[in-house]
Amino acid sequence: MLKIIGSEEWCAFKELGIPAIKARVDSGAKTSSIQATHISVFQKKKEDWVKFEVNPIQDNRSITLECEGRLVDRRVIKSSSGISEERYVISTPVTLGDDTFDIELTLANRDTMEFRMLLGREALNGRFMVNPAKSYILKTLTEDNLSASYAPYLKEKTGLKIALLASNPDLYSNKRLVEAAEARGHEIVFLNVELAYMKLDARSPEIRYRGGNILKEFDAVIPRIKPSVTFYGCALIRQFDYLGVYCQNSAEAISQSRDKLFASQLFAKNDLHIPITGFAKSPMDTKDLIKMVNGAPLIIKLLESTQGKGVVLAETSKAAESVINAFKSVQTNILVQEFIKEANGQDIRCFVVNGKVVASMQRQAEKGEFRANIHQGGRASRIKITAEERKLAVKASKILNLSVAGVDIIRSNKGPLLLEVNSSPGLEGIENATGKDIANAMIVGIEKKLKFQN
Repeated sequence: MLKIIGSEEWCAFKELGIPAIKARVDSGAKTSSIQATHISVFQKKKEDWVKFEVNPIQDNRSITLECEGRLVDRRVIKSSSGISEERYVISTPVTLGDDTFDIELTLANRDTMEFRMLLGREALNGRFMVNPAKSYILKTLTEDNLSASYAPYLKEKTGLKIALLASNPDLYSNKRLVEAAEARGHEIVFLNVELAYMKLDARSPEIRYRGGNILKEFDAVIPRIKPSVTFYGCALIRQFDYLGVYCQNSAEAISQSRDKLFASQLFAKNDLHIPITGFAKSPMDTKDLIKMVNGAPLIIKLLESTQGKGVVLAETSKAAESVINAFKSVQTNILVQEFIKEANGQDIRCFVVNGKVVASMQRQAEKGEFRANIHQGGRASRIKITAEERKLAVKASKILNLSVAGVDIIRSNKGPLLLEVNSSPGLEGIENATGKDIANAMIVGIEKKLKFQN
């Protein structure tokens, strides 16, 4: 008689060293799969084996298990999004409840999936029936049970003390940085920008936190300052710098990057090619301003715009005049920029850490849109950039003196053009598109700057 299992169950892989991993039971999928990164093939007793890493707990990369299994196949698998890719297949015993049996697993990047493992029908045939209305019929694990199972894998905190200076601890980027720092044995503390305050004194300068706690003994600060608190956030970063704390991006670098006009002037001065850009105060010069950037269609951009907000496409000269003059009438500073039609709504985001491009993605705007920003519905995919694009991204970050930067580039008939540089680039889109651990690269970047050896 077949055993009944739920739509979600806990599995264990003794040979892989995985004490517990939550699986989605899916009879619609033929093969089972498990989340895996850093996959490499090696020889063991004249057979092909695979080394890989697993983060067994969803939304937590602070625990990483190094696994290896016997390679049995390479298969082209079509994902739920319809994309086909070649995956390695291993064979290993799995334990469900009281039963242990051999199973084939495809190694896949499941970071964006709800579950780190999928249990397919090949593993179910002749063994189990599924009751989709129930979960964890075979075994239930509490948070305490799970913590106890993985306690031996937690690194002792013997590293740096890092402050993450931001506003929302629940944002993907901030959670990932905390996980990455802890995974490398560092202590990391989340600090809300608006809850910190300063004592300015030549003899004993201080930074305090709500309640009067003095913030001291930090080795490094990761600033992720939202635009609305740039002025205050940069003041805090300067204060940390005065106290001898390494700040991954300096206050000056952040301020320069967020002043789009000044940044554009720096880029042009240093021979970095940007779309033709205009800036004027008087409405009397609007028509010539439009001609100067090669006429309509053109882009009108607020100086303080972020994440694609405050950016307008004017299709005609008349529409451009109306929008420009409307902004000027309310004393709002704008940039006017040529529209690169041949880009077809695509741009490239390069993520730079310590002068090196660690990941790149291409962003494609939704149909009918001209901006490829992910926050506005754009789609992201991995891309191999050219040597010229890589050089442009690195040089742009160096000119602004940013250790961490998201550099946006657009491809034109004149070659790659620099759009802008973000001093607090998000991690979610580029990590999901490329499968790369950008948060870890940022923490490693701090270690290298401080010459810390883990």
